[in-house]
Amino acid sequence: MASNPPAACCATGVKHEGEAKGQLQQIGDVEVYISRPERSTKRSILLLTDVIGHSFINAQLIADQLAANGYLVVMPDLFHGDPVPLNNRPAGFDLMTWLKGPPGHLPDRVEPVVRAILKEMKSNMGCERVGAVGYCFGAKYAVRLLQPGLCDVAYVAHPSFVDAEELQAIKGPLSIAAAETDSIFPASKRHESEDILARTGQPYQINLFSGVEHGFAVRADITKPTIRFAKESAFLQAVAWFDQYL
Repeated sequence: MASNPPAACCATGVKHEGEAKGQLQQIGDVEVYISRPERSTKRSILLLTDVIGHSFINAQLIADQLAANGYLVVMPDLFHGDPVPLNNRPAGFDLMTWLKGPPGHLPDRVEPVVRAILKEMKSNMGCERVGAVGYCFGAKYAVRLLQPGLCDVAYVAHPSFVDAEELQAIKGPLSIAAAETDSIFPASKRHESEDILARTGQPYQINLFSGVEHGFAVRADITKPTIRFAKESAFLQAVAWFDQYL
């Protein structure tokens, strides 16, 4: 694998304060959060979340920030109404049991949701170019979408669950934001990913941020200046990447 499976660090962190500007609505049987830019655009972003899901204010604020930079952002519920609660989980909760099920949240259940929303974006929503963003859990699917006819460019932060074969198969530009301390995407996996990406012939970027842990791009403690700087810089990395390639 190019990154390890999810672990406890994928579901801990700090809830941020702010008011979401987008709207929740239904696309088929999937609830999505949509944030629109001030001006109409054909450039869009499919935002694939970590295990905390699309209703998490932190994720919604990120979607709004991407929209403020000129992109239509669509963020679906990947978990059929069953995300992982942040920090305060029921006694006996086990992340791998949640992941594997039943009913579970493996590719056979998640991939159809992702593909259905992407199809809607490229048809009825009129999105001519689509970038994929994947945080932690969502990174696997952002990487898988980097194929002709699907997504044109992708950005992922502290990826989990990405297979080496999936990374080898990309057919478009990929940017990665990585944490210094990350058991899911440690130095060995970063180096493996660098070797794989160099062989793809595609534009790529890996930025490593010191002093932060897995999940920092979404769930960082932004009261700490160095951590806030890393989170904000990782976001600007995504915007710069999409401005260049999308």
